This record gives sequence, structure tokens and C-alpha cells, in this order.
Amino acid sequence: MNALFTKKQLLSALWVISSFAAFSQSGAVADTTKAQPKTIGILLFHNFETLDVFGPVEVFGRLKDLYKIEFYSLEGGIISSTQNVKIVTEKLPENEKLDIFLIPGGQGTRKEVEHEALLTKIKALSSTAVYTLTVCTGSALLAKTGQLNGIAATSNKRAYDWATSQGPKVNWVKKARWTVDGKFYTSAGISAGMDMTLGFISDRHGLDLARKIAYEIEYTWQENKEVDEFYLQDLKTK
Repeated sequence: MNALFTKKQLLSALWVISSFAAFSQSGAVADTTKAQPKTIGILLFHNFETLDVFGPVEVFGRLKDLYKIEFYSLEGGIISSTQNVKIVTEKLPENEKLDIFLIPGGQGTRKEVEHEALLTKIKALSSTAVYTLTVCTGSALLAKTGQLNGIAATSNKRAYDWATSQGPKVNWVKKARWTVDGKFYTSAGISAGMDMTLGFISDRHGLDLARKIAYEIEYTWQENKEVDEFYLQDLKTK
């Protein structure tokens, strides 16, 4: 009887242990299936425009559980903005599919638009990214690859003639503050990148969250992507 009782106790204990293990394993599986932050790969090149990058970074950076920001350049290393802000970058990934690929503008685009190796990488990464975003004359770089052919896009109004000349088959929208066409988001000059990014957040996560972020950073968000008060300005850049 004692032996039988001991055997029953042993079987009962084993059942409890196995049940607990199964529960723990199911919990572990549940944890690993939690949504991981989306990777935002930001392309940098010498003489990029600082706010083109750090305006969107400020917005996306408020959502650390949702987005992870990585800085890339063609060869990696330290890259300097027009304002001499130096950023350490990784080499552009070979086979990685980015969730979001962001291309800024700036004076450096005038040189990089002729850089075939960079254009090849931009085309490859933008074609596989879930979303591709450009700020300012970053749209000129993307347009030069042909990725924007037949797509609605905009650019910096002060450099509009030059930017649009890089993509004659693009459906350029001069008046837009930013545009959305499929997976492509493009914005006008510099601060418009923040408006576009908030628009992207609104499209993905709701208007209330976008407004909350704008309030937190004390930014007056132009919520209407079709309104850009700067599109008629006479100022031009070379």
C-alpha cells in the first residue's frame, strides 16, 4: 500500500512538473511572438541636411517600443552633415529588408545623385523596404533610380527645378507638403519631414497619437499634406 501510494505521489508530481513546463514553454512562445520594433534604416551621406534626419528621428524616437533607428552610409564610418554634425554609421546592409528606409536631402545630394554605387544601393533597399520615405531633395536621389516613375512625389520648393529634373517620369506635386503613393512617402523641404513623419504615424497608429507626439515636442504640425505655404516662394538655391 505504501509502495502504491508512493508511486501515485510520484506520478502526480511528474504530472504537475510536466504541466508547469508546458505552461512555461507556451508562455515563452507567446513572449517571442510579441511584435518586435520595426527597423528604420536612415541613409546618411556627407553634407546631408541635419533637420531632414533629426526631425523624423525626434518623432519616431518617441515610440521606442515600435521603432528602432539605425544609421547607415555606403561604406560606414563617420558622416558629417552640412552643419558639421558627425554621426557614426554602419555600412548599408547587403540583404537585409528594412521596414522603413528614410532618405534625407541636403547639399550633398547634388554630388550623390551622380554616385552610381550609392544609387544602386538606394534602388535595391527602397524596392525591398516595406515603406520608403524621403525628405527634401532626398526625393531627387530616389527619383534618379527610377523607383518613383509614375509615383506622386514632391521635394524642396527652393530646389524644385533641380530635384524634379532628376526624375522626368515622376508625377511631381509642387504644392504638396508631403505626398503618399503606395509605400512611398515624400516631403517638401527640411521641416516638412516632420510633418510627413507625423502623417506616417497617423496613418499607421492613428491621428490622436500623431497629435500627442506633436504636442510633446511643441511642434505645430501641418496636418493637411496638400497645403504647403512655401511652394510659391521665390527663393532659389543653386
